[in-house]
Amino acid sequence: MSRNSLLAALAASLILSAGVAAAQGRSPAPVEQAPAAPSLQTPAAQAPAATSVGPGIRPAANGATSEEPSISLTLPHDLSPWGMFMNADIVVKAVMVGLAFASLVTWTIWLAKSLEVLGGKLRARRAADAIGNAATLMQAGRELGRSGGPGALLVRAAEEERALSAGALDHASGDGLKERVASRLARIEAAASRRMSRGTGLLATIGSTAPFVGLFGTVWGIMNAFIGISQAQTTNLAVVAPGIAEALLATAMGLVAAIPAVVIYNVFARSIAGYRQILADASAGVERLVSRDLDFRTVPQATAMAAE
Repeated sequence: MSRNSLLAALAASLILSAGVAAAQGRSPAPVEQAPAAPSLQTPAAQAPAATSVGPGIRPAANGATSEEPSISLTLPHDLSPWGMFMNADIVVKAVMVGLAFASLVTWTIWLAKSLEVLGGKLRARRAADAIGNAATLMQAGRELGRSGGPGALLVRAAEEERALSAGALDHASGDGLKERVASRLARIEAAASRRMSRGTGLLATIGSTAPFVGLFGTVWGIMNAFIGISQAQTTNLAVVAPGIAEALLATAMGLVAAIPAVVIYNVFARSIAGYRQILADASAGVERLVSRDLDFRTVPQATAMAAE
């Protein structure tokens, strides 16, 4: 009975030791998960590192760093037209200076040519009225006297031609005199028109080329802006905007120079056309006076009429 009790106790101890060994074989699994607890402190430990980025880099909301430069380091302090001009590239500056000079030339021509056209029209209209009211070429010459202007020059040219042809009028018809007078009057008209049109061709040139010159400055400025983007390695609008604004200023100046030039050229073209019409009326009046004098040359009362 004692032997059986001993065997039972030995068997119980063996079973107990086997259960303990089995329990020890399953226990390492929870131990491998133990390091997960310190991970709760990892963001707190990494927080100081996120705030230690450089002065030109801003930390993102999720802890990552942003490599875009800060706006305060890239935006210029002066974005006025003068400030953009001073910060522009040398080529863009040269374009702007050229367009400003072209605009100055445009307004100078406008002022000088306006006074010239106005004075020329007044003198031509006065001469045309005197020629239209005269009965003979001699009377028109006395009315105009030695005044200047193409109108008085038309009358003097006709008188000179009649004086040169006086010896041949008794042996030939007056058709030759009329042709010679008409030729001289046409040349005087053409010379006066060319003189009045002087300077308007420059307005046409400025009006047609200034927008393209400004566009060249814009293209050059935008090219430099993209080069600056490449060097800064950022697409921040603060880096792109100043260069593009400076480039667009060249286009604006091109339009400022071109639009007034085109408008002023068209105004002068109409005014000069009216001036030519007045000269044509005066020339036609002189031709009528020459023809009338030739017709009354053989009439006895012509001598008394010419002497008046």
